Amino acid sequence: MAREQTSGFWGRQPLFVLLLLFFALSMYVPAIHALVQDDHATSRSFFYAGTLGLIAVTLVAIVLSSRKTRYGAFGQLLSLLAAFIFVPLFLAVPLHDALGTTRFLNAYVDMVSALTTTGADIFGDPGRLNDTLHLWRAQVAWMGGLMMWIAASAILAPLSLGGFEVTAQGQPGRGERGDMAAQIGDPRLRILRAARVLVPIYSALTVVLWIALLMAGDRPLVALCHAMSVMATSGISPLGGVEEAQGGVPGEMVMALFMFFALSRLTFSSDTVTKGNARLDRDPEFRIGLVLVIGVPLVLFLRHWLGAYDVDQAEQGKQALRALWGSIFTVLSFLSTTGFASADWAQAQTWSGLGTPGLILMGLALIGGGVATTAGGVKLLRVYVLYLNGLREMDRLVHPSSVGREGSENRRIHRNGAFIAWIFFMLFALSLAAVTVILTLFDVGFEDALVLSVAALSTTGPLIEVAGEGTIRLVELSAGAKLVLAGAMVLGRFETLAIIALVSADTWRR
Repeated sequence: MAREQTSGFWGRQPLFVLLLLFFALSMYVPAIHALVQDDHATSRSFFYAGTLGLIAVTLVAIVLSSRKTRYGAFGQLLSLLAAFIFVPLFLAVPLHDALGTTRFLNAYVDMVSALTTTGADIFGDPGRLNDTLHLWRAQVAWMGGLMMWIAASAILAPLSLGGFEVTAQGQPGRGERGDMAAQIGDPRLRILRAARVLVPIYSALTVVLWIALLMAGDRPLVALCHAMSVMATSGISPLGGVEEAQGGVPGEMVMALFMFFALSRLTFSSDTVTKGNARLDRDPEFRIGLVLVIGVPLVLFLRHWLGAYDVDQAEQGKQALRALWGSIFTVLSFLSTTGFASADWAQAQTWSGLGTPGLILMGLALIGGGVATTAGGVKLLRVYVLYLNGLREMDRLVHPSSVGREGSENRRIHRNGAFIAWIFFMLFALSLAAVTVILTLFDVGFEDALVLSVAALSTTGPLIEVAGEGTIRLVELSAGAKLVLAGAMVLGRFETLAIIALVSADTWRR
């Protein structure tokens, strides 16, 4: 059987060039939307930026067409990192030009926030942006989520990175079959195959959610932006949150159903399963996610009854159900790093007696969702591996001479999986401390710096608005603080282990 090869002019281009081409073409969508809205100034901004981008990308592609691709999968990994850093410079051009009332740095940080699916709103007031710009922000985040879906299967999994290091047989950055495993074959073919499988799934799920939100009562633009934000776990909303949406509780229920796709990759694909059972009901990530989604709201809900018992106070059943639902939706949203707060979240806070439950939401965001999904955070699989290791260590305290039991639930775990997960957790904690300290050097208060660091590294931008006691206005931060925040978003999306694998001298020596 003949070996599959990339063909055609664009098929021979590096990943970074293809990404620029993809994003340049995507600018015609908001250009057409603004034209339909009779906003010719905004339409021209996106049309000219997209057209000039296509011309520039084509010229670069012509120059690179005769060059042979080097570095294999690590070259694709480097292209992915470069995309998160440099592509937002291109994406910010039409945003800055169409808005016209902000500095380019603000537009760049906002595009970094969108592309990394963080969703931190640097402008604060939703009324400052027109409908087309809201669509562009949600669209960029949606494309960033799709990029991570494809990269997880085609780039991170073969290199045992992005959470796969705790289940793969190889060491992080080396693949499952040794140093040369990641170099076998053209990595662009893996990207193409993954895109052919995942793009229709991702697009179809977004359309289904959009239609469901329309049926719930949201206007078309709001429904589309919320649908793209849920699939990308960006939390971007043209209304500033789902609290103002017309869909109400039915709309939130539909969104909550689709947020489960961020808890485990098995909810939409089994393309990264190398061994073990691919059944969703046996997936440890999905099960531990369900435990958190059910357990945390119940704790908050039952906490009220203890207070009600003390003061002999009764509440109506309808308010109790609203408080319970508000807790369930918000917990699931922040666990998936989406960051939408339910319209009944205020009722849930009143019911539980926790006026500012920021630590709970920050903890959920730090745990994050599933491996190879659009969610950020430490990831549920790493938490599960550390949990298994804790059980094993406690068992050894009681039975020092016992031998570890291999069950069906942990056959996929690498023999050093707990150690690798702990290393990642420590790197994440060190990154959190470093970003917090650096932000304080730019005259950001310690509490605000901590909230900003957690939000950026966990890619949960809406956490900035709900976790702290006061309002943190990103637009008022200094230029240095904004750049640090943008770097933290890229670090949180790309993960520290992947960057270490890239800068390792042994990587390029191979």
